[in-house]
Amino acid sequence: IRLQAQRHSMADPLDIPKYRNAAHCAYTVVREEGFGALYRGVGLTSLRQASNQAANFPTYHFLKGYLQRTQDIKELPGYQSAIIGCISGAMGPLVNNPIDIVKTRIQKTPNPEGLSGWARFKEVNGAILKNEGWRAFYKGVTPRVLRVAPGQAVTFAVYERVSSWLDTNSDTFKLTAAAK
Repeated sequence: IRLQAQRHSMADPLDIPKYRNAAHCAYTVVREEGFGALYRGVGLTSLRQASNQAANFPTYHFLKGYLQRTQDIKELPGYQSAIIGCISGAMGPLVNNPIDIVKTRIQKTPNPEGLSGWARFKEVNGAILKNEGWRAFYKGVTPRVLRVAPGQAVTFAVYERVSSWLDTNSDTFKLTAAAK
């Protein structure tokens, strides 16, 4: 995050970036702040991913079940799996963008001495609300949705096809494995 977030101007040759590359960034952070600084925000990253999956999968399965019932079919056409995969993929960023905003801001800055992770979380949250308002928690959500949702469309469409193929051909695999 810090390497990507550093500000410097390529037009100004006197403006030298603090980090030359990823290895130099890691070395500098460890030297200046200690090894633990590399893991700052890992709890929030885990929470972001957990909330992403908690929004994504139930949405997909709900929409899949709804379409199967309303169309009275067992298997959805590939394009429908892709569409509901795209919709469910958008749910993750919509749900967890506030967590991602706080996580990124915590990771970008050194931790003040003696401040616990929870205290830092509350401090950053409060500062965002006070200085920028609640809408700041959704900054960047559109590009995130546009990046994540199409990937989930492909993931679920492929998953459904492979799963269907494996179900159809499971006896072939059992016979092949038994013959060996």
